[in-house]
Amino acid sequence: MYEIAIIGAGPAGASAALFAAKAGKKTLLIDNDKGMTRRGWYKNYYGIAEIGGPELVETGHQQAVNFGAELVAEQAVNLTATGEGFAIESESGATYEAKHVILATGVLTDLAAKAGVETKDGTEPRIKTVVAVNAEGKTNVDGIWAAGTVAGVSVHAIITAGDGAKVAINIISELNGARYVDHDLLKA
Repeated sequence: MYEIAIIGAGPAGASAALFAAKAGKKTLLIDNDKGMTRRGWYKNYYGIAEIGGPELVETGHQQAVNFGAELVAEQAVNLTATGEGFAIESESGATYEAKHVILATGVLTDLAAKAGVETKDGTEPRIKTVVAVNAEGKTNVDGIWAAGTVAGVSVHAIITAGDGAKVAINIISELNGARYVDHDLLKA
């Protein structure tokens, strides 16, 4: 069983996965390769002069994998509660189990709604519905969290990436029983 499974591997999902995996949590990242980030050109992403969406997404995936996340190219079609967490069923029929699930599905809320997660009207242009979350990223279903555009934050990639990191850190903190902080330092 995975400690944390993330459905959606754009900036929010990949960021969540790299923080979770770097913290030593058994992490699964599920991506259907249909996210809107791949269609963008980014000249306003902090720390990067400019980058194409496909390269940004692939770099995020590679960072998560380098820290130990397992990346699977699947379409999640069902999310159901089990005794210890959740079962995520994919389009191919594979099933993955996780204690906590982060929905980072961009503009798609159908999986969340099917799992009994509350939704609400979106506030971003062209984003009609989002998942209802609290400040930590928790939904009304204990153990299901949401990050990024699907959680109602601004659709900008840099903002969704930060939200994914925030939600992952909140889950890691809950799993550890103490606030988790991740800082790397330059080596002299």
